[in-house]
Amino acid sequence: MTMTESHRPDTGLVSLTLADDVRDDLQQLLLHLPDPARDVDDAMTRTHQIFARLPLAVLREILDFGRHVDTPAVMMVSNLPTDPELPPTPTDGGSCAGKPTFVAEGVLLGLSGLLGEPVGFVTEKDGRIVHDITPTAAGAATQTSQGSKVFLNFHNDIVHDPGGRYDITNPDFLVLNCLRSDPHEEAETWYADGRDILRVLDEDVIEVLRSPLFQLNAPGGYVRMFAAGKEVYSDPIAIVSGPDHSPEIAVAANGVRCLSSAASEAFDRLQAACRHPDVARVVRLAPGQALLVNNRKGLHARTQFTARYDGRDRWLQRTYIRRSLWNIRGRAAEGSRRVHL
Repeated sequence: MTMTESHRPDTGLVSLTLADDVRDDLQQLLLHLPDPARDVDDAMTRTHQIFARLPLAVLREILDFGRHVDTPAVMMVSNLPTDPELPPTPTDGGSCAGKPTFVAEGVLLGLSGLLGEPVGFVTEKDGRIVHDITPTAAGAATQTSQGSKVFLNFHNDIVHDPGGRYDITNPDFLVLNCLRSDPHEEAETWYADGRDILRVLDEDVIEVLRSPLFQLNAPGGYVRMFAAGKEVYSDPIAIVSGPDHSPEIAVAANGVRCLSSAASEAFDRLQAACRHPDVARVVRLAPGQALLVNNRKGLHARTQFTARYDGRDRWLQRTYIRRSLWNIRGRAAEGSRRVHL
């Protein structure tokens, strides 16, 4: 699917598949990529040059996904290069040590660079730019990226801000690149576009969702690091904002406090709407596939799956992306992509 000059609004899942020769060309170049953790800006420069070799139509499609308001909110890119060999999946929720090549990291940063600037949050994966997303035994039943035993409810990533507003530092996009599927291929990533959500909700419910009757809980990392495990809520906000033809939706993964019975009912209706067959886009990520997600246009979720913590579990890598780092410069260390909430 290629957008025309009119950029017709489309809420479906866009799917791009690279030709084998394009994949192989990218892989040969990415095999020489140094560990991006040593110098992220150097890695971003290298991957920018490499991904500029994509066919013009594919490059245009990805760029349009990031730069236009009315394009689809989620995109799958398939037949991407992969590492020739992988070490065991990390079991502690941390980064992987001893990975011999960095093809997956190069794919992640190359795609991210077409959307904007990767950013790290100090309270999320210690501020790293590339996140290894794996299940852990300790986090199995939590509403976090380390969970596996529960459905990770529909949410945006990093939408809380301790200053009260929800929209100061939150990422515009996130990219998920699959290194290893779960052994039984049970895990599904779900996405609900805000435009589709509003189409299936009654007007009275939408009116409540557009009212400042909700508070977003801070991410789990912030709560653990700075609040001694106590819940920290934003100022009252509206969950839905902006025009109906291009709404923004904000739901914290770590919880939402509803300030009235009407708000509580409307929030339940919102979560149900996300599962509606005309709304939910469902994918099972496999190695060589990456999902590009707009973090403002809609909400994403993940189903439960079986984890064994034996080195063969599901393994994704993730980046958070801002279109620009300028308006969060007051939260970042000078010359750094690491941001403090």
